[in-house]
Amino acid sequence: MRSKLAAMGLPGWLILMGALTAIGPLSIDMYLPAFPAIASGLGAQSSEVERTLAAYLSGMACAQLIYGPLADRFGRKPPLYGALILYIIASAGCALATSVEVLTICRIFQAMGGAAGMVIPRAVVRDHYSTQEAARALSMLMLIMGIAPILAPVVGAQILAWVGWRGIFVTITLCGIALLWTLSKVMVETLAPEKQIKLSWGNIFRTYGGLLLHRRFMAFALSGGLASATMFSYIVGSPRLFIEHFGVSPQTYGLLFGMNAASLIVGSQVCARLLKHHSPMKILPWALGGMMTAGLVALLFALTRLASLQSVMGCMLVFMFCYGFVGPNSAALALSDQGHQLGSASALMGTISISCGALAGLLVSLMQMPGPMPLALSMAGCTTLACLSGALARRARHSV
Repeated sequence: MRSKLAAMGLPGWLILMGALTAIGPLSIDMYLPAFPAIASGLGAQSSEVERTLAAYLSGMACAQLIYGPLADRFGRKPPLYGALILYIIASAGCALATSVEVLTICRIFQAMGGAAGMVIPRAVVRDHYSTQEAARALSMLMLIMGIAPILAPVVGAQILAWVGWRGIFVTITLCGIALLWTLSKVMVETLAPEKQIKLSWGNIFRTYGGLLLHRRFMAFALSGGLASATMFSYIVGSPRLFIEHFGVSPQTYGLLFGMNAASLIVGSQVCARLLKHHSPMKILPWALGGMMTAGLVALLFALTRLASLQSVMGCMLVFMFCYGFVGPNSAALALSDQGHQLGSASALMGTISISCGALAGLLVSLMQMPGPMPLALSMAGCTTLACLSGALARRARHSV
């Protein structure tokens, strides 16, 4: 399998892992153009619909902590079955929701099902590869999962125009069913029986406690989590900024969103090629610095009232390109010392990432400042903290 990766091939199991990881972007991005329509259809405020996304992120953050120990005890495949079934049922509930409160509850359960796609694929990749090869494989995952943010808003906008916002969740339900069928046909269990960890409250608390005290793991996890918080700030705030403030149509918004996702894909693939000759530790600082520069420039534009659709998009394109480097390298480095507890380590790392994103997204939705200022403040703050965390990670590389 390693030779296939070295030859830039994509084995079937890796494609499936990318598709499972794409559940998150699919569930988030496809309904973004429908925010105004959902608010109108359910008689809700725009901020209430925005908070359904924050609820989704919160549910995903909490559920990941459950899937980690389950994946280390029962293997990678059984938890995925249960998670996808829950995801399918909750997605159907979203399509049938009669109020914003019902939609919010269904989104939480949908997130709890989709959370497995954020945890277990990283563990499966690490089951197969060493740190540097895992970073390259995770870059390949970003290529696969990056298709979802490109297509999802565009497809969501078209479905919205044809059959309304409920059709978006029907489509997501069908995608979940297709993934469940593919999982049963393609995936082979990758956790050897002798590596299974006994499931008990004592083991769970010891494992997570040890990870929280592992300075190198936490610093790398936070650098990736704070970087992803900027992306989630953009996801939460961009419909209001682009559609309501800049006045673009839902269809144009989908295209702009796709441009940012394309920048993420390009960055991840350039990263995969650089990893042939350079270690993740050498690449990560440059990517974090680029992200911070984009965030500070965005804040400068907002403070000087020079922010425009073009300048906001320019900063986001640079950020997304750099995030294509930060995501796989920070994850691979965080997991490099955790071979005996990959499921739990991946789960905690995912929880940190989604928690940062949920908090940043909630703050953006609550900020009542006009125009791009909420997004610019979040970009500058989160990317600066991510850069500082990356510096701490490099200093702690040999410490526990």
